Amino acid sequence: MAAIAKFDEANLQALADILGDTSTGLTGSEIGRYLRECGFPDPIPQMTKRHRLYAALAEKQNADGCANNILKFLTHVMNPVRHVGGRDYFETERGKLNSVLAFSGLTLGEDGKLREVALASTLTQAEAVASALRKALVERKVHADVLKFCRAELLVDNYFHAVFEATKSVAEKLRQKTGLVSDGSQLVDEALGLGKVGCPRLAFNTPTTDSERSEHSGLMNLIKGLFGAFRNTTAHAPKIHWNVTEQDALDILTTISLIHRRLDSAVRTHIP
Repeated sequence: MAAIAKFDEANLQALADILGDTSTGLTGSEIGRYLRECGFPDPIPQMTKRHRLYAALAEKQNADGCANNILKFLTHVMNPVRHVGGRDYFETERGKLNSVLAFSGLTLGEDGKLREVALASTLTQAEAVASALRKALVERKVHADVLKFCRAELLVDNYFHAVFEATKSVAEKLRQKTGLVSDGSQLVDEALGLGKVGCPRLAFNTPTTDSERSEHSGLMNLIKGLFGAFRNTTAHAPKIHWNVTEQDALDILTTISLIHRRLDSAVRTHIP
């Protein structure tokens, strides 16, 4: 195999930061095991994970004079067999790594193999190649309206605004199906509230039995909770103070997809 040019310090540090992330990265014991299995040094095992990994990768790359064994280490760690039962984690980590690898003209495929791609020179290009969130949502068959309302945000994996925009799409659909012009909890109450006559403007079922009324009220409260927990929070909190992780975004957007599907089948009643 031909020698592959060394990663620069910034790229190597970014890879180490991903694999050694405190919350989502490899465990300390995994780092030690994978380094041994790949014949890497482990010069500072007592250090924090990302610093430990960077030191090991940098020492090996400098000794080799090329990045071949760095890439071998990545494919060893990202062997799909290691992640059976953890598809979401595998795709999330693969996307993060690809954001960095794109600057070297490489991408890590679903099969855990590296391939050449167009060399990225900007963050937008790199993130477009590695949009793990969008890919995961498509694989979950998330409702098209969720993707439509946050396509630009998903392109750069901006989880904060992706959640905000997707939540707004629920309010917009409620207005479209009812002709109402309000927003937030008021809109939910006006569109879905059973009222004194026990019949909403927009019905998820024929609310004639206790079970049906319970289901309808449960879905109404789910939507109201969505607005309270995510839309109102994101509308008033600076992004830096409201952290939405990738897993949070996947779960929230999947819930919004369920709501959209139920709203699509909801029926407009005679209530004015």
